[in-house]
Amino acid sequence: MASILHRTATSYLKNQARASSHSATAGGHGGGYKLWKKLSLFVAFPAIGLGMLNAYLGHQEETHERPPFVPYEYMRIRTKRFPWGDGQKTLFHNPHVNALPSGYEDEH
Repeated sequence: MASILHRTATSYLKNQARASSHSATAGGHGGGYKLWKKLSLFVAFPAIGLGMLNAYLGHQEETHERPPFVPYEYMRIRTKRFPWGDGQKTLFHNPHVNALPSGYEDEH
C-alpha cells in the first residue's frame, strides 16, 4: 500500500514539476483559473449557503431561556463608569440577555 502511494505521489510531483516549468516559460496560467472559478461557484458558495441555512434553522428551533442571575464577585466588575447613558450599561446592551452588576433589568 505504501509503495502504491509513494509511486503515485512521485509521479504526481514529476508531472507537476514538468507542467509548472512549461507554464512558467509559456507565460500562461494553464487553465488553473477555470478550476478555481468552478470550485468557487459550485462548491464554496453552496457550502456557505448551507452553513447559513443550518445556523438559521438551528436558531429557530431553540427556546431562548436566559440563565438565572448569580452575583459572582469576579464578573461584571465596573471600575469606572461607561461614558454613555447611566454608565452601567455596555454600548450594545440588551436588557433581556445582559445582566447589570445588580441583576437583570426586567424579569419575564
